[in-house]
Amino acid sequence: MPIHFHALPTDTVRALQNGQTDFYGQLPERTISDGAGNPCRHCLSDTPEGRSMLILAYRPFLNDQPYAEVGPIFLCGEACERHLPSGKLPPILQSSNDFLIKGYGADDRIVYGTGVVVARDKLIAQSEHIFATPKVRYIHVRSARNNCYQCKITRGE
Repeated sequence: MPIHFHALPTDTVRALQNGQTDFYGQLPERTISDGAGNPCRHCLSDTPEGRSMLILAYRPFLNDQPYAEVGPIFLCGEACERHLPSGKLPPILQSSNDFLIKGYGADDRIVYGTGVVVARDKLIAQSEHIFATPKVRYIHVRSARNNCYQCKITRGE
């Protein structure tokens, strides 16, 4: 079964880059990237060393509900190209050895039994396995260490 990795929508990112407040109503923090460990959730690459970057609170769900986790993410501080949906592992998922992945249903709630810390080289196969559960509509990829949201995976139909 093909899968696709998805970055944050460009309209959401441009608004944040242009001064829109984050989930908590705060302006995103502007800082300079040290070149490592600053994965932009829009281009799905690390923000290059010496370039402007944003740190902000983000909720990758449309509605408030108990499973709608909010957490810190990084974005490039200036406009960057959105990583197009693809079945290929994006650059930000190639820099860590493992990730936490969880399947979510149409109600945006965790489908219990789908959450697992998975090695990078098994991420695609494990995602395909999770999608074998009909109730799963999408998967979130998160940092296995800090639980930070990385990107969304959908069926590649």
